[in-house]
This record gives sequence, C-alpha cells and structure tokens, in this order.
Amino acid sequence: MRLDKAVKVHFNLPWIKARAWIDSGKVFINGSLNSAQDHKVGAGDRIELRMSAPRVLPKTALDPKEVRMFDVDIVIVNKPAGMMTVPHHSSEETETLDRLTLDYLRSQDKGSKRNRSSLGVVHRIDKETSGLIVFARNFAAQQSLSQQFRAHSIERKYFAIVHGRIKTQTIRSRLARDAGSGVRGSVPEGKLNDAGEEFGRVAVTHVEVVERLEGATLVACRIETGRTHQIRIHLSEAGHPIVGEQVYIRKFKEEVIPAYRVMLHAAELGFQHPRSRESVSWTQPLPKDFKNRLRSLKLPGGRSRAD
Repeated sequence: MRLDKAVKVHFNLPWIKARAWIDSGKVFINGSLNSAQDHKVGAGDRIELRMSAPRVLPKTALDPKEVRMFDVDIVIVNKPAGMMTVPHHSSEETETLDRLTLDYLRSQDKGSKRNRSSLGVVHRIDKETSGLIVFARNFAAQQSLSQQFRAHSIERKYFAIVHGRIKTQTIRSRLARDAGSGVRGSVPEGKLNDAGEEFGRVAVTHVEVVERLEGATLVACRIETGRTHQIRIHLSEAGHPIVGEQVYIRKFKEEVIPAYRVMLHAAELGFQHPRSRESVSWTQPLPKDFKNRLRSLKLPGGRSRAD
C-alpha cells in the first residue's frame, strides 16, 4: 500500500491531511523519517506520527512554468493545489505562493525597482484550489486591481466537480463568517447584527452545467463577488457539494465521492491592465489530478450529457 493511503486509513484522516503530515516530516517508518507519499509499505512496517518532529520545509523554488507572465506592474501565476496563497497566522507554512513568486521575480528581473519587500495581494484562492492568481508589483497597480475587484468587473471562471445532478442556475445569498453553525454560510435577507446593520455580504455565483458524470456533474462557475469560500458554500447549500469537500458537507446525506482535495480550479482570469487599460485575460488548463478524477467519473461508453 502507498504510504499516503496507509496513513489515511490507519489514522482515519482525510487525504489532504494525511499527505500534509507526510510532506511536513511528521511520518516515520520503522523509526526513520519518510516524506515520499508513494513509498510502498507492507505488513510488519511500523508507521508513527510524531507531531513534535521539526517541520520539513517544502521546496523553496517555484516551478518557472507556473509563472504565466510578468511585467513591471503585475505577475500572473498558476497556483498548485496544496499551497497557500499568503501566510496565515494559524499555519506553520512560510513557503507560500506570494513569497515564492517574489523570489522568482528577483531571480529573473534582477535590480528591478519593482521587487518590493512583498507583492500586492488583491485576491486569494483556497489552499486546496488550483489555478490563476494575479499579484501587483507596485502600489498603483494594486490600487487599480483592487478597485476592479470591488466593482466586480474582474472576469473569473472556475471548474468544479460536484456531487449529483445539479442544474444550471444563479445562486445569490448573503454570506456570513458564522451562519449559526460555527462555519461560514448564507444568512436570511434582512437579518441584522447587534449594530443594526444587515448581516452578511452579498455573494453571486453563476453555475453552468458542462458535463454529466457518474453520480456527479462538471460545472463552470462565474463569480460576480469573491467572498471567502463562496463557490464551495453556494454549491453545498444547493445540495451539491464539491467532490473532496470536507467542511461544507455536513448536511449532505448521499454517498460521498472520495478525493484527496477539493476539485475546484480557477481556469480563467481577465481584467483591465493597470497601465495600458487594455482588456487582458489568461486561461489555465485543468491540472493532472483534476483530470484524473474527472476521467474516473465519465459515464460508461463515453456518453456525455450537459442537459
């Protein structure tokens, strides 16, 4: 059995956590550290989780092919699944996408005045989500992009594999940090907080059916707003959580399709360039793990339906 599967099964963990513990140097086989997820373990091997073991840092370089383009104002990057966009106070991770991207720019654009101490962050995507992100390289670019995000003029398209047979629809709700169950979610229109202000923030997701699968559906999601976990919450509340979802799936009573991460990919990104004011856009193909899960759910005989 592969090490990642053995850790998942024997310690009753989700895929993402089992692999994260292997990657961070918490897993030992027969007393020795082993960070190879595909290492073969067998009967008689002793697997230990040592949570006090020093963290093993991931690779400190960004694969150059993930940097789609950069100029004096912006940089477009394809974020791999499993990497955080920016540091978070509750995480030990320091090798985040913004830092690795800045290191790459310094190596490729030596001496540039645009290599600030940090990149301008104007949006994020979840750690488990793959796909396109833009960072700003100067204050003017950051202000321009931030204004476009506030005006909802940024073009963003995501692909997701969801449970069940969802319909093409537009989902609109007010999302709050705590919807009453301890997690983010939608709250009733008109609900007021203690200050007399309407609770939550408006979120709009347009869902389009792309392909019918075996017990699932491939959908394309265009978002007008960019609230935290918006697509994941909206699809789950519609009764069709994303395959691989671990948080917003409590009310789902059907058979769960396994996946080691949330099958969500930011495939398209478009906006007005901060300097030239031209409309620019990029597309990013589905990553290998997403395509593999999609292939495994294809209807028998290659049938494909999008009705």
